[in-house]
Amino acid sequence: MRFLRRSLVGLFLLAVTVGLMALAGNTVWRALEAKWAETPQSRPARERVFAANVVPIAPETIRPVLKTFGEVRARRTLELRAASGGEIVWLSENFEEGGAVEAGELLVRIDPAEAQSALDTARADLTEAEADLRDAERALTLAADEIVAAKDQVRLRANALERQNDLLDRGVGSTAAVETAELALSSANQALLSRRQAQATAEARIDQARTTLDRRQIALTESERRLANTEIHAEFAGAQEGVHVVEGGLVNAGETLASLIDPTALEVAFRLSTPQYARFIGDKGRLVGADVTASIDVLGVNLDAAGKISRESAAVGAGQTGRLIFAQLDAAPGFRPGDFVTVKITEPPLNGVARLPATAVDASGTVLVVGDEDRLELASAEVLRREGDDVIVRARGLAGRDVVAERTPLLGAGILIRPIRPGNADIPAEPEMLSLDPERRARLVAFVEGNQFMPDEAKARVLTQLKEDRVPAQMVERIESRMN
Repeated sequence: MRFLRRSLVGLFLLAVTVGLMALAGNTVWRALEAKWAETPQSRPARERVFAANVVPIAPETIRPVLKTFGEVRARRTLELRAASGGEIVWLSENFEEGGAVEAGELLVRIDPAEAQSALDTARADLTEAEADLRDAERALTLAADEIVAAKDQVRLRANALERQNDLLDRGVGSTAAVETAELALSSANQALLSRRQAQATAEARIDQARTTLDRRQIALTESERRLANTEIHAEFAGAQEGVHVVEGGLVNAGETLASLIDPTALEVAFRLSTPQYARFIGDKGRLVGADVTASIDVLGVNLDAAGKISRESAAVGAGQTGRLIFAQLDAAPGFRPGDFVTVKITEPPLNGVARLPATAVDASGTVLVVGDEDRLELASAEVLRREGDDVIVRARGLAGRDVVAERTPLLGAGILIRPIRPGNADIPAEPEMLSLDPERRARLVAFVEGNQFMPDEAKARVLTQLKEDRVPAQMVERIESRMN
């Protein structure tokens, strides 16, 4: 009994001793941890390297392309108006909205009865005037013959008077005979004067007849013109729009029937800002005939037409800015007046410039250039033009150097980068493919088909790949890892 008591006491003391030693060890360990926590631990600093896409600066000659929007207009538009009023008795089959006609084609005929009647009356009046003129000319001829006869009478009477005076001088004549001869000569002179007056009257009648003939000719021409105005012809080949008349309808003189548009003579009108307009001014202050391309891109349908700048607006409209420019289009199939188009104007060439991504230049006009040891340096680049996602810059002294293509807040001067140049990007390796035996393929297919947590689309895609002769090894490993 005493031995048992002493054994228990010894075990108790041993346990107390071990507990005290554990407590002392724990106290020492906590003290060491507290000391280590108070002592600062210095780790070696490691510089972070960023990967960045870079592009080389290669100076070249570039012709910038200015992009704007404009409207297609017709350079030749003719309003078809009725020159005379009346009933429409005939319409061409092509006289309809959008109808194509040829030059000189008859389009509309207005009732010509009244104009035809006026023309027939004018022709009759002209024939009557011509007859009056011929009668006046015959009367003038007869008057001239009568004057000749009257002159012969005067000559004969003068000879008779001379003989009577000679006989009176020789004493064989009488005074009464001389007086009779003088009276006869006076009567002959009076008759000659009457004939001359008749000739003058005949000449005046001829002048009057000719004047009347001219008036009748003018009236005939006017009647022919009025008859011709009952027909409307196409002055040039084109298409019609705004047709609103039908056969049998009444129209008034001057009423618009339709408009004729030449689809081959089109132009595009677009507006440029004053700085943009200044780029196209030549040395003599005149507008340069720059090349223009008009495009329509709607739902994948592309229509293009080339042209050249022809003129500019004479004045700036009220409430407008910039300049309105017009460009003639050469061949524009598919274009119609009123189309809203995209206009691309080729500017004069710029020498010694480079094209960079717009993300390479910041708002202050600076770029990040790769320097020694692939550290970035800040350099200035004058932005001359902006074209979509690119900019054209004049970077003096930077020819052949690499520029960061996409600037981020993490990149700046002095930062170390790993340049990724075009064509040197890491190409992902092709996945490893396996050839499966039938048993292994069957196990994989059964597991995928029995998986209730996999979406149907993903399950169909995986089953399709498992049916191929060669299956991606990564996919097989992923499925087998889930099977285990």
